Amino acid sequence: MTRCHPRAAPRAAQWSSFWLATLAALATSATFSATFSATSMSALLLLSTSAQAASEASGFPPRKLAPQSLRGELQVVAAPEALLNGQGVRLAPGARIRGQNNMLVMSGQAAGQKLTVNYTFDAYGLVMEVWILRPEEIAQRWPKTLEEASTWLFEPQTQTWIKP
Repeated sequence: MTRCHPRAAPRAAQWSSFWLATLAALATSATFSATFSATSMSALLLLSTSAQAASEASGFPPRKLAPQSLRGELQVVAAPEALLNGQGVRLAPGARIRGQNNMLVMSGQAAGQKLTVNYTFDAYGLVMEVWILRPEEIAQRWPKTLEEASTWLFEPQTQTWIKP
């Protein structure tokens, strides 16, 4: 008793066509991948060189600091413990410390350094956002206490505080 259909192709022929189709798909995929990879790499290179040129021409791009932030001196002792204007504070679990280039800085990298910063608190009184200031930002007037912030006027277009 035969179990296979008499017109069925032999198994070897079925496997060879499977492997040929697989190899063709891999070749097409490799060609597409190489072309895409070269294109994306050239685009990334172009973006990074233009960003680097802009950064070199003007130092760092301007950034907007939060108007509710206050100016102070921060020293991370051992994360999450820190000193803010000489007083002990804690960093919030999701605290973000931004460096002078506006990229994130890990609290361990800032440990032991006295940094002039702008900072905000979260709803629980923990330090939430920190901006390590550049020299030109330090030169700008910014309130150091909540009382100063409530009496001064903030100009959002120029990012400056006006003391009445």
